[in-house]
Amino acid sequence: MATYEVESIATVVGGHTRVQDDYQGGIESVIRLNDTYPLETLQGIEEFSHLTVTWRFHMARQEDVQLHARSPRGNPRWPTTGTFVHRNHRRPNQLAVSYPRLLGVDGRDLRVTDLDAVDGTPVVDLAPYFQEMGPRGAVSQPTWPGEMLADYWRTAAGRS
Repeated sequence: MATYEVESIATVVGGHTRVQDDYQGGIESVIRLNDTYPLETLQGIEEFSHLTVTWRFHMARQEDVQLHARSPRGNPRWPTTGTFVHRNHRRPNQLAVSYPRLLGVDGRDLRVTDLDAVDGTPVVDLAPYFQEMGPRGAVSQPTWPGEMLADYWRTAAGRS
């Protein structure tokens, strides 16, 4: 099996202070580019509305990885599904991809909202979101993700 060494290029500053399953919406944070990268590496990014951000679940432990089928969030109403059907820290490389809205750029700081990573999260890659690179054709999925994620992007103030 091939292995790769990946260094973070940026760090999430502010925003969420704890890991949670829901109420991810409406929180602003900053993606701060490391000093080792010249500012010109961000040139033109302010023209995009959204970013593609790859980040690491840095608060997870290797022992959290679960290579078996289980019900999402432990809820028996949802079907037992395999490790690669989940989008959480229990996958082998503990990586996530998010699509936050870019609110502004100030030097090395990319101000974003709706980034579901916590303060201190290492960012391993970022790029603008290109609409043309999104899914082609109709997207299908079973009903359980919609049920499970109904409150995912709700704001904390919107809790019932």
